[in-house]
Amino acid sequence: MQTDETIKQAVRERYGKIAVQSDSGCGCGCEPVDETAFSEDYSQLQGYAADADLGLGCGLPTEFAQIHAGDIVLDLGSGAGNDCFVARSMVGEKGKVIGVDMTDDMILKARHNAVQLGYSNVEFKLGEIEALPLSDNSVDVVVSNCVMNLVSDKKKAFAETFRVLKSKGHFSISDIVINGDLPKRIQEDLSLYVGCVSGAISHESYLQTIREAGFTKIRVQKERKISLSAAQLAKFLTPDEIEEHNRGEFGASSITVYAEKS
Repeated sequence: MQTDETIKQAVRERYGKIAVQSDSGCGCGCEPVDETAFSEDYSQLQGYAADADLGLGCGLPTEFAQIHAGDIVLDLGSGAGNDCFVARSMVGEKGKVIGVDMTDDMILKARHNAVQLGYSNVEFKLGEIEALPLSDNSVDVVVSNCVMNLVSDKKKAFAETFRVLKSKGHFSISDIVINGDLPKRIQEDLSLYVGCVSGAISHESYLQTIREAGFTKIRVQKERKISLSAAQLAKFLTPDEIEEHNRGEFGASSITVYAEKS
């Protein structure tokens, strides 16, 4: 049976391995799901740093986040720092970007990247989204890229997001949501959870969780159906389930959601 702690440990191990492998030139994809299948191209964005791009996102939240010069921006699940460095190009020298990640190896990699780039106003903190190491009302904008689906207690994660945002602050978060009902076997597969699939919840439930946290002016800024190859589907679906997936009875989408703290 999955528990919050077993899920967290599995996520730490998987993404810690990805951080280490990327240093040695290995690819990030692993069985049974290649997370890079969800990613979008960052390379044309100002502030992009190739060494920080592990291909683990499912959107471009900074593109929609309405970040201004001087803002304090928080990135939830900051990985190797990709979104932080893009956000840093928007906040400028007078702003600040904070990345929070619960994986030691990712924090080390992100800090190394920041030093290499010579950035003094980008900080990386070890911590969990459900218990953010930041004070109340301390950031202007929150971004996150394909991370909330890895958090088992999403209500607590969004409550923490609400807590650290200043009044009139807002977030733009890209994530994976599920359309239809996933087969029960997939919902219970821990490896699929940490691969961004079975940890996702329905589109409606996702938006409802945001509402219950107290956010207003909620809107979906972008939605994109996730398309997996036949070979990828065959890794974790039966032939009958593949037919159901292809008929649109269930599947996954990437959404980027905006919301404000009143």
